[in-house]
Amino acid sequence: VQLVESGGGLVQAGGSLRLSCAASGSIFRIDAMGWFRQGPGKERELVSRIVSSGGSTYYAESVKGRFTISRDAAKNTLYLEMNRLKPEDTAMYYCAARDDYSGEYDYWGQGTQVTVTS
Repeated sequence: VQLVESGGGLVQAGGSLRLSCAASGSIFRIDAMGWFRQGPGKERELVSRIVSSGGSTYYAESVKGRFTISRDAAKNTLYLEMNRLKPEDTAMYYCAARDDYSGEYDYWGQGTQVTVTS
């Protein structure tokens, strides 16, 4: 499975960005996809996740009401719509796919930087 993110950038606080993650390869192995982030001096955290079957979602408390995860199955693409961005959202954002067999996020993209200025 290969994952390629795009859509990061520099934005002022209060602004919006949309991240995309295109998946290819053995995507039948994927049972969920998620967005993780790692800010300066911070540990990597799960921001949001969507399950392939049924589409149930999870959001970290810090992004609830501001971020929306979605997917386009026909395009094998995952999205993260980020609104009302805050400086504390500044991080490298990674797309990851959970393997149906291992139950782990075994597949990762290269990351896309999001920087929010105050």
